[in-house]
Amino acid sequence: MDLVVTVYELTEKFPKSEIYGLTSQMKRSSVSIPSNIAEGNLRGARKDYCHFVSMAFASAGELETQIEIAKRLPFGRNLDYSKVQLLLEEIMKMLNSLIKKLSLVPKT
Repeated sequence: MDLVVTVYELTEKFPKSEIYGLTSQMKRSSVSIPSNIAEGNLRGARKDYCHFVSMAFASAGELETQIEIAKRLPFGRNLDYSKVQLLLEEIMKMLNSLIKKLSLVPKT
C-alpha cells in the first residue's frame, strides 16, 4: 500500500499531458500489486494464491520498467525516485520469496 501512495505522489509531479499515458500506467501497475495479492489470498487454494502472487510480481516488473522510462524522459530526469525504487525492490524480493515458498509446499 505504501508503494501505491508513493507512486501516486511521484506521478503528481508528471506533466498533465501524461495523465492518460505513463501516469495512468504506473498507477494501475502499482495498484495491481496489492490487489492481486489480496485476491489470491482470498481464493483459499495455494495454487490460486501462487498464481496471483506471480501476477503481482509481473505488475511489479511492469512498474519497474515504467519507472526506468520516466527517468529517461525530459520531465522525469530531475525527480527523486529513491523512495519508490526502494519500496519496489523490497516488494519484489518478498514476492519472489513467497512464490518460491508457495511452489515448494506439498499440495494439500
